[in-house]
Amino acid sequence: MPKSKFVDFKAVKAAITMEQVLEHYGLLSKFKRSGDSLNGPCPIHKGNNPTQFRVSTTKNIWNCFSECKHGGNTLDFICKMEGVSILAAANKAIEWFHLDPETMTADSNQEAEEPGEPAKNGEDPKSKPVASPAPAQDNAAPNKPLQFRLDKLERQHPYLVTERGLTLETIVDFGVGFCAKGMMAGRIAIPINNPEGKVVAYAGRSTVEPTDDNPKYKLPPGFRKSLEVFNLDRAIKESTDKPLVIVEGFFDCMKIHQHGYRKVVALMGSTLSAAQEELIRRHTNGHSHIIVMLDENEAGKAGREDIACRLSKFCFVKVHTFDTPDAEPEHLTDDELADIVEGVR
Repeated sequence: MPKSKFVDFKAVKAAITMEQVLEHYGLLSKFKRSGDSLNGPCPIHKGNNPTQFRVSTTKNIWNCFSECKHGGNTLDFICKMEGVSILAAANKAIEWFHLDPETMTADSNQEAEEPGEPAKNGEDPKSKPVASPAPAQDNAAPNKPLQFRLDKLERQHPYLVTERGLTLETIVDFGVGFCAKGMMAGRIAIPINNPEGKVVAYAGRSTVEPTDDNPKYKLPPGFRKSLEVFNLDRAIKESTDKPLVIVEGFFDCMKIHQHGYRKVVALMGSTLSAAQEELIRRHTNGHSHIIVMLDENEAGKAGREDIACRLSKFCFVKVHTFDTPDAEPEHLTDDELADIVEGVR
């Protein structure tokens, strides 16, 4: 009997961006760019306030802070605009953006539940690993290792030492530094490794306030950050008894590492791609523990629930919430981090 096919929502979401969706609706010109954000009136409830609706281009999510009081991903946006189900939205996206239907489906013998749906046959989803659909990779090969290294970087730049509070040991350990020339000129160059420890890209962090012409982060053309998990190559070398801490940003990861806790990775955003989910699944098992610790803002709150639901299919997951709005893992003290980690061992 031939296998039936289900639309792989994660694959569709990973294949399109909010900018593409806004362009499809003819809305992109109505938004003002500020760093990695797009701001404008909400197209869902037809608002007029130019700051009520925000899109994060790096995290590929949106939020309406006015009447909708809602946010989500690309498919959620299409659902709201069209008034249709997520399945209908996914099919529309496949048609609109000419996606390959074969790579946007999963076989019926793979997990096809939505995040958070109970496992079949009454099984505890945390009791053992569960097969996941193959990661979506935008119909492209993995990021290729670079054939060069940026080694003439200023390690003790004030942005790293004073503003971010990194020690020289941490700076050297992560290979970061201020770049004076080239594509990353005027930025902090941050090497991104694949799980084998090979550098596949450098992210460039601006040392000044972002503007339309100077975004907060700069990534090389062709690089897909959704295919990588920052610091995974080193985190997987730590003891399997330790929980894996998942954060959003590069500097969150570096600071937690600096506090002495080395089993930490960053998603480079507040959403989890299908490829990142698969990477984490490969390096965990049914007895593994994960702590999801995202920023205490709207994007972080939206992202952490989805991430926890998906990862809890194959391991134990704890979501850490901060008491203070807009708090970030980067600002935890040694004692605060120790309390969080020790609480799940």
